[in-house]
Amino acid sequence: MKATILIIDDEVKLSQLLSRILQLEGYTVLQAPTAKDGLKILAQEDVLVVISDVKLPDSNGIELVKSIKEKKPYTEVICLTAYGTIQDGVTAIKNGAFDYITKGDDNDRILPLLSKATEKAELQYRLFKLEHKLINRHSFDSIIGHSKAINQAIDLAKRVSVTDTTVLLLGETGTGKEVFAQAIHYNSNRNQKNFVALNCSAFSGELLESELFGYKAGAFTSAHKDKKGLMEEADGGTLFLDEIGEMNIDLQAKLLRVLETGEFIKLGQTQTQKVNIRIIAATNRNLEQEVEKGTFRRDLFYRLSIFAIMLPSLNERTEDIPQLAAHYLKEFSLKTNQRVREIGADFMKQLTAHNWKGNIRELKNLIERAVIIADGPTLTADLLPFDFTGNEPMQQGVFDLSSVEKHHIAKVLKYTKGNKTETARLLNIGLTTLYRKIDEYKILV
Repeated sequence: MKATILIIDDEVKLSQLLSRILQLEGYTVLQAPTAKDGLKILAQEDVLVVISDVKLPDSNGIELVKSIKEKKPYTEVICLTAYGTIQDGVTAIKNGAFDYITKGDDNDRILPLLSKATEKAELQYRLFKLEHKLINRHSFDSIIGHSKAINQAIDLAKRVSVTDTTVLLLGETGTGKEVFAQAIHYNSNRNQKNFVALNCSAFSGELLESELFGYKAGAFTSAHKDKKGLMEEADGGTLFLDEIGEMNIDLQAKLLRVLETGEFIKLGQTQTQKVNIRIIAATNRNLEQEVEKGTFRRDLFYRLSIFAIMLPSLNERTEDIPQLAAHYLKEFSLKTNQRVREIGADFMKQLTAHNWKGNIRELKNLIERAVIIADGPTLTADLLPFDFTGNEPMQQGVFDLSSVEKHHIAKVLKYTKGNKTETARLLNIGLTTLYRKIDEYKILV
């Protein structure tokens, strides 16, 4: 079945004739005699193309284009008129119409035109659905937990998301700072533009500067061509600077200029460039202490901390652990096609009693590991790492270390479907070490 088309025209005979022609071409056709009726149908159905008369009983069809595009941006509109004028045609196109044609004179054009409009609308609809899915994935509702501590942080983030204010996210490593940054971006009026994330601790000073601002060809020895920086990539959207406390003091001055003037200079360039971005920064450091030590600029600290949000550690929200653990159990069970359905009481008791130095990230990694090595439908305490509870090593049927290691490597290889690079990453060993152990234990891959 082809796309759904909506015809808005009060000339019943003409509307029915056109409807019949389009139905014979395989389209699903809906009809409305007025703009009001048409907009009602549009709100209820996934209409890809509207064919509307310019002269309607309750509206001007050219002005109606604006209302349609506001409600369904992906829907294309073809305007029909009995007496076409150049000015009306220009206005219709400016308002967002796909085309403007005269009734009767352009009968041979309607089907090819509709085909092109449908093709464009289908592409726009797919993009719209992807964007909508992305926004839902990063909504505040996707942040797991109902504790007072996390709800306070979410409430603050919601309030600031609708503004363009710079935000500073504070908290321990693994508390979900990037998740919050994404939620703030996707719930702002910048959500149709890029969210660009950069970990400042991952680059040296000079390399970080080139990543942020880009460079002109010839700026340094290996700069063979112009490179766009992340500032430009984020133009109109949001730039998330994680671990901002690791940025060197010279680069901090250049970032301050961007915050104050919206201008920056590429490496190897003399003229300034304008950029319109929102900055969200994050750190696990105490920036006030860094200011006193002279490693962080006081003026930049004040500029970044206009709106600071402290994210609670997992130890401050232990009542959220069962919900978080259940979420990650479902995620990794689906990923591995394992039939692990529940978390045993002994396993959960250990989770809630644990001192979570790595916070949510540590919990997530722990659940992934337990799902990989589980043989039954329930996660039990003997699946926890040796150093997690201080208990004796878990029984695997045998007690020698080599047998446990062989069994564990085989489990992880099965989990990654034989992907040795991913297996080595999960085991936290080198790839050559993995190959040696596969050979040593004669593990079938």
